[in-house]
Amino acid sequence: MGTSLLLPIIDLSSPDKITTAQLIRQACLEHGFFYVKNHGIAAELMERVFKESKGFFNLPLEEKMALLRRDLLGYTPLFAEKLDPSLTSSTGDSKESFYFGSLEGVLAQRYPNQWPPEDLLPSWRQTMECYYKNVLSVGRKLLGLIALALDLDEDFFEKVGALNDPTAVVRLLRYPGEVIMSNEETYGASAHSDYGMVTLLTTDGVPGLQVCRDKSKQPHIWEDVPGIKGAFIVNIGDMMERWTNGLFRSTLHRVMPVGKERYSVVFFLDPNPDCNVECLESCCSGTCPPRFPPILAGDYMKERFRLTYATSS
Repeated sequence: MGTSLLLPIIDLSSPDKITTAQLIRQACLEHGFFYVKNHGIAAELMERVFKESKGFFNLPLEEKMALLRRDLLGYTPLFAEKLDPSLTSSTGDSKESFYFGSLEGVLAQRYPNQWPPEDLLPSWRQTMECYYKNVLSVGRKLLGLIALALDLDEDFFEKVGALNDPTAVVRLLRYPGEVIMSNEETYGASAHSDYGMVTLLTTDGVPGLQVCRDKSKQPHIWEDVPGIKGAFIVNIGDMMERWTNGLFRSTLHRVMPVGKERYSVVFFLDPNPDCNVECLESCCSGTCPPRFPPILAGDYMKERFRLTYATSS
């Protein structure tokens, strides 16, 4: 592993929203990544989520394949995904995952979740639904602070419809961790920036996450991001970079095998598919015109996923 990066730590319990928003703005300008502590989700719930996640990934492969990804929800087996499409190797990323999304509303009806059978994992669905509701609440609060950081009203993302039935998805991840000796470098997750608005990540403490702060420079310089127990690692996605006219830049990151099994839980909070993503007024001017044309959030995300998976839904 390389040099450890000390990211800013944002206290979500602070009553001083303006100061917190200013700290978030600085973190987004300098890193695109930061920690969030005191978010209000009980440690006991986080522990249960990891326990249930391990229970699922320890199931026989045929049980997991019965829940194979449909409309991007469900199980994705090892090597089925390659986040860096520029890699010439035929081997995909060394990880397996499980997605679940909206619990209610139009999106939940359009894209129903798949759940493991109760006879196999009796507490699984209840635990995951509880976590989903809690982390969605944290994400909404965080987006209010990001709006303030962009000199917008705190409820901006609500007013433009981004949080009206948002595309919010939890992804459970297991990395086997083996460092495979071959001519090709093995990645747990190859280099990528997240596609959407904002991502909240929690891990089991096993290292492996690395970020590249300047994606425009070659060769890329990678730095380790250690986990902080009980805190989220938060990063800005490509859609937020587009929305802010490049002011808040998404950051390249990857996961490298470290010889040890690794679990993580990711929450992607993205806008309602019908939300129009166009340059924010606070991020453009006569001398800094909009760099990207308006696009519906759903159209943008479909295209990004199409490039990642061999088949798209």
